[in-house]
Amino acid sequence: MNAIQPSRPPLQPIQKRRVIPRPKRHLRQRSYQMMALESTAKIAVNLVITAVATSALAQLLPYHWLQQAKLQEMNTEVKLMEGHVNGLQAELNRNFDPQQAKRIRQQQGYRFDPSQRQIVLMNQDRREDEQTQSSP
Repeated sequence: MNAIQPSRPPLQPIQKRRVIPRPKRHLRQRSYQMMALESTAKIAVNLVITAVATSALAQLLPYHWLQQAKLQEMNTEVKLMEGHVNGLQAELNRNFDPQQAKRIRQQQGYRFDPSQRQIVLMNQDRREDEQTQSSP
């Protein structure tokens, strides 16, 4: 344990690190100016794109409203036509119903079943005119 220890190398003075020269102040200012210019250009391009999009929307909105009005009008017409078609479909089904055939013939023609009595309605004014003409 009391061994001989190796000798230490002589201490050398610590070398100071070389100071790396910093970029000069005007170069830093120039890089800031370039970043500011780049940011300004990006903002300007975004503003132009926003203006174009707003203009396109302003032109498309009246067209959209016109198309919506036409669509509403067509939907109204479709509903009217559906009612008309449903009425015609019901009439067609009635015309082809064999149980309704006799009644349909009576409605469309002037023939009546002999067991039925025919009732003729006359206008009251007409009857008075006939009475005054027949009584001299």
